[in-house]
Amino acid sequence: MECLTCTNLERALESRRSEYAEARSSAYYQVTTEFAAHKNVDQERAKSDLEEHQLVCGRKMRQSALLDSLDKGTISVSLRATRA
Repeated sequence: MECLTCTNLERALESRRSEYAEARSSAYYQVTTEFAAHKNVDQERAKSDLEEHQLVCGRKMRQSALLDSLDKGTISVSLRATRA
């Protein structure tokens, strides 16, 4: 059974990643990196929200493209936390 909250948080994370990538590739980024930095903070918050929920939810992390794209350090920390 899929957790609706997990699904929504995964979608939010993917959206934030897309927005950050778009901000990094925009012409505006050549002038100032502040906009991209804000998008990066939003992306990190979304990732943190997902990881925190997964600890509470108890659902095992899936081997999906989304999770494969996360930092190796982040994944190993999350896995250690869910195994405990």
